[in-house]
Amino acid sequence: MIANRFSDYKNDEEKIIFASGVSNSKDTIEQNFLREFELLNTTIKNNPGKALVYFSTCSIEDEELQDTPYVIHKKVIEEFIKKNVLKYYLFRVSNLAGVSNNPYTLLNYFIFNILQNHPFTVWKNAYRNIIGIDDMYSIADYILHQNIFLNTTINIANPENYSVPFIINCIENHLQKKAICIEVEKGDNYHIDISAIEPIISQLNIQFNEDYLDSLLKKYYHSK
Repeated sequence: MIANRFSDYKNDEEKIIFASGVSNSKDTIEQNFLREFELLNTTIKNNPGKALVYFSTCSIEDEELQDTPYVIHKKVIEEFIKKNVLKYYLFRVSNLAGVSNNPYTLLNYFIFNILQNHPFTVWKNAYRNIIGIDDMYSIADYILHQNIFLNTTINIANPENYSVPFIINCIENHLQKKAICIEVEKGDNYHIDISAIEPIISQLNIQFNEDYLDSLLKKYYHSK
């Protein structure tokens, strides 16, 4: 999804977009993490004069996910970039909404299970942050074109977190189909600091209003 959206940077002479990382946050296969690291290392060596644009995850801020292989891997990658790349942009991104065949994205996972009548477990007290791929692109593109936040880690996310039961309810209303959920007393809410990009959100007039999640479902998942 990210690679497709940033395709206009393919021939950029100053920046290289790295969007070939592990796409499943539940992944535990060490070989997949190693493959990303090797590809990243090759990309850095092959583009010595370019600023590296790497997409990490806001899940690094989530205490519940600190010990997962995916988050540990992302932390290691971030530190590697800081120590070995002269010019870089580290974008920590929250859950993306957009057209994608990746079954592991948050919304795709929920939608697939609801449509297939598959029971799935829901962390009753969990919150998740969701941002549309086009809005994430607009913010990142602005940063890259203005040449700001070089060699900095920046969160790109929605100002608001949504409870998982609320997200599922919105999807149910969108699909007009009930989910088969097994709720468990797990999960937490965590703060994502987006103070650095708040002026950009205002400048771009991105509307993170009460209808934002519904608008994403209508925009990207109308054919589901």
